[in-house]
Amino acid sequence: MKQYQFNDVDGMQELVSEEFGPWSEEIEVTQELINQFAEMTGDNYWMHTDPEQCKESSPFGTTIAHGFLTLVLLPKMRTEQNWEVTGFNNMLNYGSNKLRFTGAVPVGSKLHTRARVKSVETTPKGQTCVTLENHINVVGQDRPAVVYELMFMYM
Repeated sequence: MKQYQFNDVDGMQELVSEEFGPWSEEIEVTQELINQFAEMTGDNYWMHTDPEQCKESSPFGTTIAHGFLTLVLLPKMRTEQNWEVTGFNNMLNYGSNKLRFTGAVPVGSKLHTRARVKSVETTPKGQTCVTLENHINVVGQDRPAVVYELMFMYM
């Protein structure tokens, strides 16, 4: 595994790529998981929680996962990286550049993700900001259900 010193922004530029890494482990989206998320968030919209109404009224014919449920499953979809950042004291989630829900996730679907390093930059305070572009796909579909650019800081 190749290692990069967190403050070697020039060296880390070789991580930036148009190519995505390998697919992650798969996660199944069950109705129970959808219902738990709906209860936790208060988002009980019928398109997520009412299979009978979805059979009659939904363009998908079944319930679908909440977009934010799909996003929060991202950490569970583990991938193998062939690089590691070292020498930092803290790594913090800095936020997002982009978040798009671009496709439905029907109940019973399996999800997987893959990512690429989109950019590595130095902040005015001397921290290293890495932006990862993540695509979360329903297994077997080419178009992602979620496109998410995660930014994190090494300091």
